[in-house]
Amino acid sequence: MELELKSISMAGVAEANAKAEHYRLLNQPKEAESICLDVLATDPENQIALRNLGLAVTDQFIGDASDRYAEVEAAFNRLTNQYEHLYYMGILHERRAKAQLAAGRPPHTLLVTVEEALRCFKEAGAIRPKGNDDPILRWNSCIRLLQSHSEAEWHKDTETVDVGDSHSF
Repeated sequence: MELELKSISMAGVAEANAKAEHYRLLNQPKEAESICLDVLATDPENQIALRNLGLAVTDQFIGDASDRYAEVEAAFNRLTNQYEHLYYMGILHERRAKAQLAAGRPPHTLLVTVEEALRCFKEAGAIRPKGNDDPILRWNSCIRLLQSHSEAEWHKDTETVDVGDSHSF
């Protein structure tokens, strides 16, 4: 049996991108990811495939070390439109924080990640296309996430440990 990947044609890229979006909507992110990789093998800088790849991978986040944060960051860093770069980097940080929170990480350990998402959405909002309120919607989602836990949970101080008198060795 032949076990090598086959290439799609440039003529099939648009349809493949549509299929990747469709599989994401069907909650089949691994299938969407595979299609995006096929598109990128044919058209390495395809912006739709880079965006869909990053989203498909974040759809698989579970809040532990297996989350492929660096891969998503690399895909979103290749987005050439500054608005899209900022917006999707914000989504990356937001989804990372939500996945880790759902996995049981304490809120105070995720505050920096949520704040980075908010920074990205704020900057994206400043340059968003007219009529595009997506960064505002994501900003509000992050604010609601912050509001879902008490202020003390987000700003919990780290415990200090008494190690005794440092002069008594």
